[in-house]
Amino acid sequence: MKIEIISNKYNKLLGRNEIIFNLSHEGSATPSRIEVRKELARMLKIDVERVYIRKIETMTGTMVAKGEAHVYDSPEQARRIEPEHIIIRNSPQKKEKEEE
Repeated sequence: MKIEIISNKYNKLLGRNEIIFNLSHEGSATPSRIEVRKELARMLKIDVERVYIRKIETMTGTMVAKGEAHVYDSPEQARRIEPEHIIIRNSPQKKEKEEE
């Protein structure tokens, strides 16, 4: 998986960077949001809790996806601004234990 940042704009009002990127995933399926989130955080040398992947769309017939991410100044700022469904999508899914 290789990420190439196309656009990186800072939104002063919301305290975040709005990033548009290309994601090359030769020989494999489109990576999950969790994987992309970790890789983007590693590239930017920041805490993964500040990164939220908004969308990933693979272009038909290619191994290239275009994505959008928000990188916040702090994890608290992210939890205040990001919609709940985006926060859930960017969280690892936990298997719930059946209570007997």
